[in-house]
Amino acid sequence: MTKYVIHGGKPLYGEIEISGAKNAAVAIIPAALLVDGVCRIENVPQISDVTLILKILQDLGADVRTVNKSTMEVDCTGIHNNRAPYEMVRRIRASYYLIGALLGRFGAADVAMPGGCDFGVRPIDQHIKGFVAMGAEVDVQGGFIHATTQNGRLSGAQIYMDVVSVGATINVMLAAARADGMTIIENAAKEPHIVDLANFLNSMGADIRGAGTDVIKIRGVERLSGGTYSIIPDQIEAGTYMTAAAAAGGEVLIKNVIPKHLDCITAKLVEMGAEVQEMGDALLIRRMGRLSRTNVKTMPYPGFPTDMQPQIAAVLALAEGTSLITEGVWDNRFRYVDEFKRMGARIQVDGKVAVIEGVDHLTGAPIRACDLRAGAAMVVAGLAAQGITEIDCVYHIERGYEDIVRKLSAVGADIRVVITPEEEDVHNSHAV
Repeated sequence: MTKYVIHGGKPLYGEIEISGAKNAAVAIIPAALLVDGVCRIENVPQISDVTLILKILQDLGADVRTVNKSTMEVDCTGIHNNRAPYEMVRRIRASYYLIGALLGRFGAADVAMPGGCDFGVRPIDQHIKGFVAMGAEVDVQGGFIHATTQNGRLSGAQIYMDVVSVGATINVMLAAARADGMTIIENAAKEPHIVDLANFLNSMGADIRGAGTDVIKIRGVERLSGGTYSIIPDQIEAGTYMTAAAAAGGEVLIKNVIPKHLDCITAKLVEMGAEVQEMGDALLIRRMGRLSRTNVKTMPYPGFPTDMQPQIAAVLALAEGTSLITEGVWDNRFRYVDEFKRMGARIQVDGKVAVIEGVDHLTGAPIRACDLRAGAAMVVAGLAAQGITEIDCVYHIERGYEDIVRKLSAVGADIRVVITPEEEDVHNSHAV
């Protein structure tokens, strides 16, 4: 069992460099399936979700080569297999992008139902609706999604998303990149990693316009060729370290960011009394006095990200006054609240709303990371708390944060990894 042990109550000072975006990487790497030739992908985050998606591609027959710590070369030219391995696929939510990519490449896909963090029902009906509109027949049997086309190629279609869905938008983009004709996605999601995927595909020869707006037009092409592409910085990793500086206090320069992607997070922290200064591709976060209450509602981009909801809750738990968080995207994303209560937080949840009454201080306690972003929020709370916080199940955190312990240690956090080998390794016994 691997734990993080944090001696909290120390303000943070120094610099943190942000890695490549997890949510972009886990879409761009499967997109290499559509490309004939070598994709050189730079600024790849070293996280377990990326390791897993690369292993899945290798299992399918891709040639994957590590150039350096953050650069990979992926060549899917020789792949002739459209069935993704069950054991690996069920451990990662983003594995559903394999359906769109394999459909686009082969006109057929066999992919196990995806796994990932469990915070409510996350149906893939909008994905399937898109594939069917483009001429695929989709059947779900025995834990697998089977998708086929009659003539081996999808056809362009007009697709209206009933709800704004990042996953469905990306999956339909992947499927449409090599389809016959024009595909138009209406009510599309606008997140930065959707724009990044479109830019990647376009750099390989695709014809995608409108990414970042609610109407995306994809004119299918016969083939995509290899090339080089660098993944954008991780908006959520940057936001997490912004909240860490706000909760623990001090002054932290967060480097390698796109400040516009962080506007909604910056606005809330400034509203609470933190100082945020934009410096080119960096943000300086400073917090000296106690923060004040605010209300937060999560929404699709450019609204406040659901993936930052637990981290902002950790900051609000220490802010003066009573704050409200309304979860506007997922059900059951407040499972971390009981862990925060162990540390002395005063939080009450009613459906999709959490009422947070700020306390003077949190106290370190043994707690458990119940999913990726909740785990990151527990690190934030532990940094600000008085005493020692021990966080279990940190494999959730390592799905999305590269070198989190090293990065925080470099700005003065007292955080270390403790491994107790005599206990069963939960990483092998739980789906992540």
